[in-house]
Amino acid sequence: MTETRAAAAASPDQPQAHTAPLGASPDRIASLDFIRGIAVMGILAANIIAFGQPFAAYMYPDAFLTPHGEAEGWMWVAQFVLVDGKMRALFSLLFGAGLYLFLEKAWERGQGRWLQVRRLLWLGLFGLFHFFFIWKGDILFLYAVSGLAVLPFVKMARRNQFILGVLGYIVGGIVYAGMAASMVMSANGAIPGDEAARAEVQAVMVEAQEEEIAQDRIDGELIASGDYPGLVERNLTESTTEPLTMLLLFWLETLPLMLMGMALYRKGLFSGGVDRRKQMIWGWAGVLVGGALTLWIALMVRAGGFGYWDTIAAFIGWSHFPRLFMGLGLLALLALWGERVSGWLALRVSAAGRAAFTNYLGTSVVMMLVFHGWAGGLFGELTRGGLYG
Repeated sequence: MTETRAAAAASPDQPQAHTAPLGASPDRIASLDFIRGIAVMGILAANIIAFGQPFAAYMYPDAFLTPHGEAEGWMWVAQFVLVDGKMRALFSLLFGAGLYLFLEKAWERGQGRWLQVRRLLWLGLFGLFHFFFIWKGDILFLYAVSGLAVLPFVKMARRNQFILGVLGYIVGGIVYAGMAASMVMSANGAIPGDEAARAEVQAVMVEAQEEEIAQDRIDGELIASGDYPGLVERNLTESTTEPLTMLLLFWLETLPLMLMGMALYRKGLFSGGVDRRKQMIWGWAGVLVGGALTLWIALMVRAGGFGYWDTIAAFIGWSHFPRLFMGLGLLALLALWGERVSGWLALRVSAAGRAAFTNYLGTSVVMMLVFHGWAGGLFGELTRGGLYG
């Protein structure tokens, strides 16, 4: 998209003649569907741990109800490097791109942003239903609120959108790193002060860890026993504010990624608007640099014995910037491959991407049928390797 076209697109919410950016199409964009399919299936590869074991086990191996030995420790490393956060980053980038694509089509029909507002409000309601009645790992509410926050910036110049997204992501990284450092230092007794004060803070951190794991065990017992009404009642009474907590924790990652995804779509990343050779180089650079940094973090956590606060710090704080490198790198490479892929498997992946919302919710329903005591009853029964299988 030329800067002239970008300026034209900055006018009020009315269709403009010849203002469609590169990547616009009256039909669906094949590469977007393909990448979205990979992302929505990859999310299950990460979330399967929290479906089949207590929620804390997603990050903290000792929360498993089954043995978690040396082999499982290396599986943790592999998941942390290849999957954790990367699928969410891809999905957030694609959400921004899809949001702009939807608005393009709305503008062509003479409609404005309120159509998107209505869709996002419905998405938020589905997210709350998903959280309280199906599974507490919901991200739809986070995406709905973040999408609403992004809407005021859709008419911003493409370059400024991307810069704002990067700056927001940097701010988020600083905040998350500060949180992570505070957690680890407090848990390890490395905060300033006398020995008694450090011991008191350490005791508070141990108590918080034990309380979180104990609450997860209660949820797990309700799931394993098949007491679905009891689980819903507990969600509605004991976890009422958790969707807001999730929002506050991750919006400094999600909203900036949506802005970047929107800008990259307008740049033509998904439709050949970027030089293919440069896109390939930058894509591999992001994946390799981000992957190497993430592997280093994972090996440090493993060497430290997978401590509770160390694993949380690795997920939330230390991997924030490497995750951006890998997310953007994967997006660039998959956008190239998505233009050319063919065959049965590629068609199935793209089909999953076209129905990403249905597949995301449908996955949670299927997992209920596999793990809840009133159905398959496998909660807490499978090792990490078994869950992957």
